[in-house]
Amino acid sequence: MSLYDDLTDKGIILKVADLFYDKVYEDPWLSLYFKEIDQEFITAQQVDFIVGAMGGPQKYSGRLPSNAHPHMFITEELFELRTKLLEDALKELSAPESLVEFWLKLDGSFKNSIVKKSPSELTPRYATDEFLNFDNPNPRKKAC
Repeated sequence: MSLYDDLTDKGIILKVADLFYDKVYEDPWLSLYFKEIDQEFITAQQVDFIVGAMGGPQKYSGRLPSNAHPHMFITEELFELRTKLLEDALKELSAPESLVEFWLKLDGSFKNSIVKKSPSELTPRYATDEFLNFDNPNPRKKAC
């Protein structure tokens, strides 16, 4: 049996993804990276990705995070902020510990391929890609 099969409430994945992306789209910094992306679409993509990774139905057809973000200047601070919002969503919904551990570990496994030290590391996915590089709108306030 898979971790997905072991979940008694499979709907918790959608609930967490919904709450997580509500937090992302409300955040003054992270939301800048998502302003051109439909929230329902990205939420559904996240659910499909996590469900498939947990051994459930394989519906995800997007890129791996490492291939989806080369045009985004994601700093350590920004990555930590995103992780904190995910942790908060999992905690607020009292997600099972097995789901919390799996999701955070999987999320963290992409850190080295997503976080960049300099905007010079950015590369476009497509010829028309714009680089996404936004300063923290509250630089005095630590993102996490």
